Amino acid sequence: MSDNIINHVRDLRLKAGLTQAELGKILGISRQSIIAMEKGDYIPSVLLALKIAGFFRKTVDDIFHIAFEK
Repeated sequence: MSDNIINHVRDLRLKAGLTQAELGKILGISRQSIIAMEKGDYIPSVLLALKIAGFFRKTVDDIFHIAFEK
């Protein structure tokens, strides 16, 4: 069984009117990390996931969840 982390970072970023570079600067990470996260190629640490959730005033579960594949 394989699982993937689904996230809503891109949707939240766009709704907030931020570029990838702006969000990266706010969170203290690179634009490339934001790009990779939005594409699903990068899974953030627990600390970073909490920072993202706090910034968008959402829970971590609202932003990140696991999609199980059979």
